[in-house]
Amino acid sequence: MAQAELNGVRKSAILLLSLDQDQAAEVLKRLPPEMIEEVSREIASLGEVKVPLRRTVLGEFYNLALANSYVTEGGLEYAKSLLRKSLSEADAAKAIKQVTQQVATTPFAFLQKAESENLLTFIQDEHPQTIALILAHLNPQKASEILVGLAGQKQIEVVKRIANMEQTNPEVIKEVERGLEHRLSDIVSQTFEKAGGIDSVAEMLNLADRATEKGIMEGLEAEDPDLVEQIRRLMFVFEDILLVNDKGIQSVLKEIENETLALALKTASQDLKDKIFKNMSERAAQLIGEDMQYMGPVRVSDVEQAQQKIVDVVRRLEASGEIIIAGRGGEKEMIV
Repeated sequence: MAQAELNGVRKSAILLLSLDQDQAAEVLKRLPPEMIEEVSREIASLGEVKVPLRRTVLGEFYNLALANSYVTEGGLEYAKSLLRKSLSEADAAKAIKQVTQQVATTPFAFLQKAESENLLTFIQDEHPQTIALILAHLNPQKASEILVGLAGQKQIEVVKRIANMEQTNPEVIKEVERGLEHRLSDIVSQTFEKAGGIDSVAEMLNLADRATEKGIMEGLEAEDPDLVEQIRRLMFVFEDILLVNDKGIQSVLKEIENETLALALKTASQDLKDKIFKNMSERAAQLIGEDMQYMGPVRVSDVEQAQQKIVDVVRRLEASGEIIIAGRGGEKEMIV
């Protein structure tokens, strides 16, 4: 099979097959559900993949990742310059072409390099719908920094619009970009892009300080309690238990049955398993390990349900102040 015949899905499948299982699982779980299904089907149909082809796909992935890191560090022209110095002429040309296409199809890509403080000053007086459109296309860290800086009521209006945003007409995006063009950067061409949604809101609020998060959630709850619950469920995922301190882990474990814990840990990272086990007695950890070993195949939905039970306990204990989650502002409220 020649590399030229490979589409993106097949290359993704070969890449995942070339990684060890834990690494592949970490990559796969970060893909959108429809993409997970598509790549999984491709993996199942691949059969044997020759070593030279695996190396070629891995090489292409590495070069593209390198190119993207250079773009993030210093912009497209900086990336082009470094790629020509770092790679062979052919590999550099290919990586430059790919990364240029990616940058050209990313809405508001030119805003990614702007300082958050300057960007906030620039857009804070815009209509909430315009701000929502911009934030939905920024990375979560930068979007969160800007969201925190908005006035309280405007925060709520922007979050509501992001949560309800789905596909946006490219002409609308172009129109907004044209308005920014003379003050910040050149416009970029657009395709239909899915942006916003509840998951975007959850990512932004996860990165915001607790006071901002609380104010937004309380304001939203008065208007749409169902939306608030959906956001909360996405704000803290099972692997985030790594952010809970040891004392907090011990408090959570007191409320979880061994059967639920063993099922939830079935797909957990080794780091999370180690953290859980070190906060249990040696005997209890051994029993959980044996339960996992002899459990056999289980449905993904059952694992997710068990993980959600534990996440709900963590959220409840955090809300009552019994545990602290690193990075969510609780440390600032501690008395030392």
